[in-house]
Amino acid sequence: MITTPRLAAGALALVLTACQTAAAGDGRAPVTGSWGGTHVGLVLEPDGGRLEYDCASGTIDGPLRTDAGGRFTARGTHVPGQGGPEREGEEPPRLPADYSGEVRGDRMILRMRVPATGVEIGPLTLRRDVEPIIFRCL
Repeated sequence: MITTPRLAAGALALVLTACQTAAAGDGRAPVTGSWGGTHVGLVLEPDGGRLEYDCASGTIDGPLRTDAGGRFTARGTHVPGQGGPEREGEEPPRLPADYSGEVRGDRMILRMRVPATGVEIGPLTLRRDVEPIIFRCL
């Protein structure tokens, strides 16, 4: 039979273990792979990702990790595109961007927002290992 002090000590040990685990992160591996959808393509590596839109591109600067519910937030950049040829020596602006969304199995919902301009893209639906359908700017 477990006595009250032993039960309390066991409960305390469980609480401390849970707090240490939460402080260190839940240990989830980053989401990786090729993801595609209409108007968007995303390639995720363990340390970040690259996005291509119809008339823009972007990065996710760091691992994309989900919480227990499959939701994520990430920081990165957004590079607006323009129609016509690229001009030699012209560098498009790289704007800080916030990414958010959700991963459920092989399906991802993605949103992007540029705080400086208020530009928002999404929600976009992507699927793992599906070729993106991108319409380039003309």
